[in-house]
Amino acid sequence: MNNVIKLANRPEGEPQLSDFEFATEDKPSPNDGEILLESKYISVDPYLRGRMRDVESYIDPFQLNEPMESTIVAEVVESKNSNFEKGDFVFGMLKWKEFQVSSGTGLNKVDPNKAPHSAYLGILGLTGLTAYISLEKIADLKEGETLLVSGASGAVGSTVGQIGKIRGCHVVGIAGSDDKLALMKEKFGFDEGINYKTTDNMTEAIAKACPNGVDVYYDNVGGDILDSALNNINKNGRVINCGAISLYNEKEVPQGPRHEGILVKKTVLMQGFLVRDHAKDFGNAIQQLAQWLQEGKITHEETIVEGFKNTPQAFLDIFKGKNKGKMVVKA
Repeated sequence: MNNVIKLANRPEGEPQLSDFEFATEDKPSPNDGEILLESKYISVDPYLRGRMRDVESYIDPFQLNEPMESTIVAEVVESKNSNFEKGDFVFGMLKWKEFQVSSGTGLNKVDPNKAPHSAYLGILGLTGLTAYISLEKIADLKEGETLLVSGASGAVGSTVGQIGKIRGCHVVGIAGSDDKLALMKEKFGFDEGINYKTTDNMTEAIAKACPNGVDVYYDNVGGDILDSALNNINKNGRVINCGAISLYNEKEVPQGPRHEGILVKKTVLMQGFLVRDHAKDFGNAIQQLAQWLQEGKITHEETIVEGFKNTPQAFLDIFKGKNKGKMVVKA
């Protein structure tokens, strides 16, 4: 039998386990030109919350009573496709199924000599690509500038901070626990950290940690922290809007301050970023990230949850901040 995880309900507010359905189906067999894949590592990411809504977005919503999907590292267990051999490992957008067939389109082979298999969901996957390409396209980092990063202990944020250090920046991270701040400084090399859960005034805390102001703010959370970052932005500052996890489970969009005046007065660039718009840059980005990884210039952290059936709970735990680095399910 083949275990499958489907979307059972479209959640209102914070998703619950009851919004997922655990089902079984017959194990498939590949036809000519196809491969049979067994899921090994499953990526769970905040953006999946948006796909649970039936609204138009940059990627199609999940369909009710159909399998969820995300980036997965899978093993080829049977091949009727000359481009793949039994024992190959691949990664790409796949269904939340233990076994599935694929034509191979959209899949890339894993090079185990560059990094462990799970790294292709994190530092060498979409999260690492997001960090690298967005900084290259938007941030225009200069040596000596101050880079402020929210969600800084997560997969994207921790990579952003490390690239900032490679570029010679003063890097400050925002996270939700003292343990995460310690991780940011000791493992990822951040210069300063702010615990937003124990800080009464974020605007003042950012000003203290960034005495020369903020040149680039990398935003993974949105909301009040974005407001406070903009209160400290420098002339010609850049803001990269990568995520807004603080708002994903809100039933209505909260009303916030009006920052048009700051943007105009300080000629600030604020730009949203979707990594899928930059597929042509993936190859060069992976090559650079892999080189830095092998040279020890960057590292990565993973929170690995064991068991395919625990995939929904791992996804829910992201919104409670239970992950350090990339959240991955080992199927």
